[in-house]
Amino acid sequence: MTIQWNVEELLFDSLYEAEVWADSIANEMYARLYNGYDTPDYKIAYSLAFRLAEIKEFTIRTARTVDRYQVWVTINS
Repeated sequence: MTIQWNVEELLFDSLYEAEVWADSIANEMYARLYNGYDTPDYKIAYSLAFRLAEIKEFTIRTARTVDRYQVWVTINS
């Protein structure tokens, strides 16, 4: 499976801002516009992973490099 990444450079000051942003990203991933999200902000990755975990059809994966966080989904059959 090829991952279609959405790569962003946004950094938020608060967890609340990141949660609001992650909600919109989760909707786009649910609509299958892309299946991976790459960000330098751990708050976005954290919020997005928890939002996506609520969707029964998804298996959530996460990874961290030195300065990036990645969240991607696979669809359960």
